[in-house]
Amino acid sequence: MMNKIFASGDEHSQSDISVGVITQTKPMTARPQMYAVVMHNDNYTTMEFVVFVLVEIFEHDMDEAYRLMMQIHETGRAVVAILPFDIAEMKVDEVNELAEQEEYPLLTTIEKL
Repeated sequence: MMNKIFASGDEHSQSDISVGVITQTKPMTARPQMYAVVMHNDNYTTMEFVVFVLVEIFEHDMDEAYRLMMQIHETGRAVVAILPFDIAEMKVDEVNELAEQEEYPLLTTIEKL
């Protein structure tokens, strides 16, 4: 598209200015691969501690934490979060550290979806 602009005071003098539209495209980024964080049942870790971990580390409300704890207790395991790998790994490390401090053998693993 061309617009004609006249210099002030001289109607016969013309300058051609090209006007264009600049578009910026957002680079496509792939969604990160998601992983399941799984807690496993054992005969030593208390139900209260499992609920505490689910609330404090995975930020579940009390009802959801209790439901997940019961699933772990009754079926032997439960998916407690779906996260990108680096965050899942960080959460598992937090659980392992807390369980070790409290001397519980709580097993939490990461599984690729």
